[in-house]
Amino acid sequence: MSIDTSRMRNIGISAHIDSGKTTLSERILFYSKKIHAIHEVRGKDGVGATMDHMELERERGITIQSAATQVTWKDHTINIIDTPGHVDFTIEVERSLRVLDGAVLVLCAVGGVQSQSITVDRQLKRYNVPRIAFVNKCDRTGANPFKVQMQLREKLGLNAVMIQIPIGLEDKLEGVIDLITMKAVYFDGDQGETIRLTEIPAHLKADAEKRHEEMIDAISMFSDELAEKFLAGETVPEDMIRAAIRKGTLAEKFVPVMLGSAYKFKGIQPLMDGIMYYLPNPTEVKNYALDLDNNENKVELSSDEKNPTVALGFKLEDGQYGQLTYVRIYQGKIKKGDELVNTRARKKFKVGRLVRMHADSMEDINDGDPGDIVALFGIECASGDTFCGGNLNYAMTSMFVPNPVISLAVTPKDKKSADQMAKALNRFTKEDPTFQTYVDPESNQTIIKGMGELHLEVYIERMRREYKCEVETGMPQVAYRETITQKAEFNYTHKKQTGGAGQFGRVAGYMEPYAEGDYEFVDMIKGGSIPTEYVPSCDKGFKEAVKKGSLIGFPIVNIRCVINDGQSHPVDSSDIAFQSAAIGAFREAYGKAKPVILEPLMKVSVEGPTEFQGNIFGSINQRRGIILSSVEDGLFSRVEAEVPLSEMFGYSTTLRSLTQGKAEFTMEFEKYSKVPQSVSEALIKEAESKKKKER
Repeated sequence: MSIDTSRMRNIGISAHIDSGKTTLSERILFYSKKIHAIHEVRGKDGVGATMDHMELERERGITIQSAATQVTWKDHTINIIDTPGHVDFTIEVERSLRVLDGAVLVLCAVGGVQSQSITVDRQLKRYNVPRIAFVNKCDRTGANPFKVQMQLREKLGLNAVMIQIPIGLEDKLEGVIDLITMKAVYFDGDQGETIRLTEIPAHLKADAEKRHEEMIDAISMFSDELAEKFLAGETVPEDMIRAAIRKGTLAEKFVPVMLGSAYKFKGIQPLMDGIMYYLPNPTEVKNYALDLDNNENKVELSSDEKNPTVALGFKLEDGQYGQLTYVRIYQGKIKKGDELVNTRARKKFKVGRLVRMHADSMEDINDGDPGDIVALFGIECASGDTFCGGNLNYAMTSMFVPNPVISLAVTPKDKKSADQMAKALNRFTKEDPTFQTYVDPESNQTIIKGMGELHLEVYIERMRREYKCEVETGMPQVAYRETITQKAEFNYTHKKQTGGAGQFGRVAGYMEPYAEGDYEFVDMIKGGSIPTEYVPSCDKGFKEAVKKGSLIGFPIVNIRCVINDGQSHPVDSSDIAFQSAAIGAFREAYGKAKPVILEPLMKVSVEGPTEFQGNIFGSINQRRGIILSSVEDGLFSRVEAEVPLSEMFGYSTTLRSLTQGKAEFTMEFEKYSKVPQSVSEALIKEAESKKKKER
């Protein structure tokens, strides 16, 4: 069945955590007859909301993975993606917004514009996504949608205008007044399914007229005809008002504000009408691809089904039936049996099974239309790959992937868990670009990196549940180094006599600090006291010795070893003998050269609202950090600092609690620097007790 693209909407529901996104999605599914019973997010029935289909999501009452579904409302097809609100799962929001044409920004009538609303708004602006604002929870004590509208203007810089006002608030919320039709809208029946339109109550008439005029005044800049009628004092027709609101919304210069209470079944149907009236269909959004055969020039895609296919795989899921790839079709159609090319991997594949998703259940379909969001089964690809038909070689611009900021060491408890852990990590890294894993070459630990402690916690829990894999987690080992601070001489003779030929080699010289690199070997032998063929053996021995320092057992850096004398034996000298002599000489002198421990220093950049600058400074000072600079830019400020890596564990959580979740930070390796005496003593003590245990 072919869908009329102009009657299609691809929308996301995004907001701060706990604003009621999932509850709102559940109501939309119910009113569009997609589900027949409503379940609550933290419902007593233990079922959980439809869109929160993971067991973990239902337990914690949060959304972890974005879920997609399709509903029909008044002969319009709406693809909906419910996205997580928690900052740790920000990639789910990024990839959803990358493929959506419009969004509903849900705000809490009590909390207003919260930290995550600011992040989501930044993401919407990054992908130029027009939005409707929906002020939810108007039934809660302290609800004030007018305050939320002001915050949208002040904090997010949006031209937000009410197109509805409430009839009563808090526990007296009865319905809404539609400022376009100037009618009162009530929601009757147990679940608000019956809509009743009446005249505006007398006590609200004056306020409604004042707000109506404000709205007309705000949208008159998008329609000259409407402005003329308004100035002449004539009545402006409803369809003209809607056309002007639509024009302003699509240009991202206007944000209509609607309100209600999803939990109390109020205001949802008008919001669905609003999605239909004011958000763009796929033909109204300009999408571009890069032509890989033509210097990566930008090419505008058309949503004509006769053109060759261009689609973007924006999300992967490994289910019980194999890999599922969510695809947004930008141009052309996808039919069962079509041959497409993955332009990144340059691989052809055949479309075997094509499905439409409804949270975690699916229905088979034969084709997907331009603008549609469908899923493909069993194709090998990565998140963000472009699929093309015909002879096209296009790539869609990929989404923004933030860098992981926190890491943990994971160790499987037994052999079976080790195999399962490898499988799980392989799958998770493929699905989620912000989740990374590697094996530390020094400590041999498996390290996982992610966006926050909750992010990693959820993946460890998923390993346990989905892969029956028990792992122990610990702080990742910091890669310390050792070095020397002064010159020390050595003169060491290695002698070993066994039956037959023995071992003999004498090495003399000195070691000194070397700032130019990690290690240098200098041969200053005169008169052949060590035969030329054994000089490389001495180098080999020193190299072996610097691999492990004697303070805490980490590699030694910034050292130069110089040999200037020695002695050999015509029979007993050998490659091994001189290697051993060099190792012995190194150990003899290392203790005399006043060794110290070096730690990695990270360059940390913290960005957040200026009001929290004092808290940010304090948090860095507590972590032995040195603040290098601080820049204020309007309401935001950026602090640059150098902080030891060992002090940065758990910082993301601390920073969030200090700044109400409004600040974020990035860090990268800067240099190695000497650890303070007290820290050095603690590290040496810890290394000694570890050695004792191993014995």
